[in-house]
Amino acid sequence: MKILTSLLALGLMATPALAATQTFNDVSVVDVACSKKVAATADAHTRDCALMCEKSGYGIVTADKKFLKFDADGNAKIAEALKASDKTDHLRVNVSGDVQGDTIKVSSVKLL
Repeated sequence: MKILTSLLALGLMATPALAATQTFNDVSVVDVACSKKVAATADAHTRDCALMCEKSGYGIVTADKKFLKFDADGNAKIAEALKASDKTDHLRVNVSGDVQGDTIKVSSVKLL
């Protein structure tokens, strides 16, 4: 019985480690404040607007028009990339991370 209990406990502890990392390639990145109004035309969303709304955070618009927010680390990474970029619009990224509800715990993000 103790062995069964130990195996069950070990299995429950390992479950979060088994969460699959998802990768989204060539998707639009927008700020949270503008996410609803630009979902249909996300490529037209400008870098200047994204930087003005930086405090709201960022996320991606998926191919099926769902918006997934970035976690704090992802927000910091994409804000840095946007500031260093000279792109004016058509803000596209490759992003990998664990999706938890409507948020991506970002492991990597690259502005294209």
